[in-house]
Amino acid sequence: MTSRTWNQFWGSRFVKAPLQNGVGRYVQQLQRITLKFCKTHGNSRGMREYIEKELIHFARENPGVVVYVKPRRHRAPCLKAEYLNGGEDYISTHQLPCEDIVRWMAYLKGRSGYPTERLRKLQHTDHPSIQGPWTPWIHRDQQINIANYPNEELSQAPVTEKSATEILRELFERQKLVESEEGPVETKEALEKSSSN
Repeated sequence: MTSRTWNQFWGSRFVKAPLQNGVGRYVQQLQRITLKFCKTHGNSRGMREYIEKELIHFARENPGVVVYVKPRRHRAPCLKAEYLNGGEDYISTHQLPCEDIVRWMAYLKGRSGYPTERLRKLQHTDHPSIQGPWTPWIHRDQQINIANYPNEELSQAPVTEKSATEILRELFERQKLVESEEGPVETKEALEKSSSN
């Protein structure tokens, strides 16, 4: 399948988190999950086994998720997940063993509720830089890529030139020393004028 076909039917988007989730604290997006199964039919054997053995552990580990168990006569088993953003997921568990249902529950628990789409990029920012993304290797000497390590020359601390702010501070400190030894320049000029009059 080409990307054009995928975009036409499923679309594409940038990576995004619902409501900046995880910036302050993480909020689990799964709101409720419904396990639908038949009490007698063989297709629901794995679902019944999951309910007997694993469902209590899932509910204890995820107190923010509401779990519904809905028996239906002579119907195929399925999982229905509902998310905070209004999204829903249906997973058919027809003849699946208990281990596969455990994996599907973990999958549904970790989803955001957005539909599955092709990602255009693996990173996204709301305020892109016109200079491109910054990395620690920008403005570095390219020879460090092919150097043999350990390398004594590259292991030494870099010697940097003084910044303009540091130079201005040094000049200011020197000026304060000169003024403290000789007195303020303005008072000297005032004394010379007064003595000449």
